[in-house]
Amino acid sequence: MTTIQPVVSLPKRHEVPREQTWDIEAMYATPQLWEADAEALPADIDAMEAYAGTLGQSSAALLAYLTAESELELRLTRFFSYASMNASVDGRDAEAAARRDRASGIAARYGSVTAFARPELLALEEFTLTTWMTQPELEPFRIRLQRILRQKPHVRSAEVEELLGAVQAPFSSERGIHPALVNMDLRFGTAGGTPVTQGNVDRLTTDPDREIRRQAWEGYADAHLAVQHAQAAAYSTNVRQNVFLARARHYPDAITATLAPDQIPTAVVTTLLDTYRAHTPTWHRYWKVRREWLNLPELREYDVKASLVPPVPVDYAQAVEWLAEGMAPLGPDYVTDMRVGLTTERWVDYAENDGKRQGAYSSGGGRVKPYIFMTWNGTLASYSTLAHEIGHSMHSLLSAREHPFSVPRYTLFHAEVASNFNQAMVRQHLLKQARAAGDTHMEVALIEEALGNFHRYFFIMPTLAAFELEAYRRVEAGGSLSAPDLNTLTADLLAEGYGDGVSMNRDRSGILWAQFSTHLYANFYAYQYATGISAAHQLLSQFDADPDAARERYLTFLKSGGSLDPIDALKAAGVDMLSPEPVQATFRTLAGYVDRLEELLSERKN
Repeated sequence: MTTIQPVVSLPKRHEVPREQTWDIEAMYATPQLWEADAEALPADIDAMEAYAGTLGQSSAALLAYLTAESELELRLTRFFSYASMNASVDGRDAEAAARRDRASGIAARYGSVTAFARPELLALEEFTLTTWMTQPELEPFRIRLQRILRQKPHVRSAEVEELLGAVQAPFSSERGIHPALVNMDLRFGTAGGTPVTQGNVDRLTTDPDREIRRQAWEGYADAHLAVQHAQAAAYSTNVRQNVFLARARHYPDAITATLAPDQIPTAVVTTLLDTYRAHTPTWHRYWKVRREWLNLPELREYDVKASLVPPVPVDYAQAVEWLAEGMAPLGPDYVTDMRVGLTTERWVDYAENDGKRQGAYSSGGGRVKPYIFMTWNGTLASYSTLAHEIGHSMHSLLSAREHPFSVPRYTLFHAEVASNFNQAMVRQHLLKQARAAGDTHMEVALIEEALGNFHRYFFIMPTLAAFELEAYRRVEAGGSLSAPDLNTLTADLLAEGYGDGVSMNRDRSGILWAQFSTHLYANFYAYQYATGISAAHQLLSQFDADPDAARERYLTFLKSGGSLDPIDALKAAGVDMLSPEPVQATFRTLAGYVDRLEELLSERKN
């Protein structure tokens, strides 16, 4: 029976403790200073037009442009980060939303004004440009120039490039519609008397009370179903825009247009999905164990995250200590930087407040400091999220120390390795402690945290990746993407992973695609969670054989940032992502957790 609790109002943003918020003032001390930059930037951007037609005159002229470009891009990164971060913490703040939109427009203006650069550079004789790149003063820009040369078959004339740059702002509109709709306008009802919000829905769907879980899961799904056609129109627009841009640049398809600039073969995605499908029986076995552990007649979607044991409460300070202990194999410098960032430097915004958007992310913060966005709910899941995001932040910190801003930032493919590695390393440490102490309650809780992480990154994300690949294929073949089509596709893909272990509500399961803004509107993003968790576990396994060598390889990977393409960076660290082995090995890790749960279930029965 559900215990009806009084409705609790979340605090307003200005009411939360300062220490639970990020130090956004390090970027701009006041909104007025941001506004001053907003007034100055358009003229500074327009001044870049003076470089048009000069890039081929001499290496000195090229250096002058690249230096000005790099300085302006860093300033724009900081400018946009500030606006976006303020909008994230309070989606009901109209002024913050207006600043974010204004920043998007200014960024698009920059893209349009500087569109002349790539065609002009590529019009040079390749021998001339490569000779200039050997000069010491151009060394900071060498990697950027090499990657521009790589794109030569796909760069159009200056006139077309200017047009493609100009459409970036209108082409990003649907990416703003989705978060505005789901973070500001949708209401998800209550669960056990508590309002369901983007910030607490994950906690409510893990509640020990099954009725609370059901109310939260159904209310969240139903709110999205109520606007399914609008969401389908927004997503379909996004897909069609990306297909148009891929064709405009003479790529064979949208996935190649996304992956090719980073030298990632499309086979990495298809191999991942094929390997995932071959291993879905591991998930089917887990659903069976979970149902038996919870002693349920059938497992429903709102049961897949239910706690197997009473939740282990974790406050923020305890999580910081766990992270410091667990990451000790990376050395004292890494741990000190991480601890300071998590505490006195205020990298993390973890307060729960009204209007705070869903999810978590790490931002490079325009090189002021790395920032983490999340909502703390006092559980192992919150600790796990913090471990994930601090992996990104340390990656940003170490790579920024190693390279100037002119060196490209690491890609999403790189990024998801670092985040998942931190989770895996600290989890391994905590599991060893729990087993040594004979604390089966903590062991089960940690295995459940691991399986929750795998569920998101090794179940949901491959499902979304398969969904996205099929959606793009349909549009590229001249088809359409209606809400019923998208819902059916999602439900069918989920059914493959659930097998007969989960009793589905196909309508509510089918709307899952509409619940992800970042992951689907940043095209071909989701698959990188699955490749990231796979590479991370392979890197962690190296610490068993030779921890000193493994530490150096891993820290070298972090410090390399974007100076190496992701496949090459991982190969240098000892992981071959062109092979199915990392994914297969990580499924073996998943199977090991399920095996241990089966053992503990058997012991409990006896």
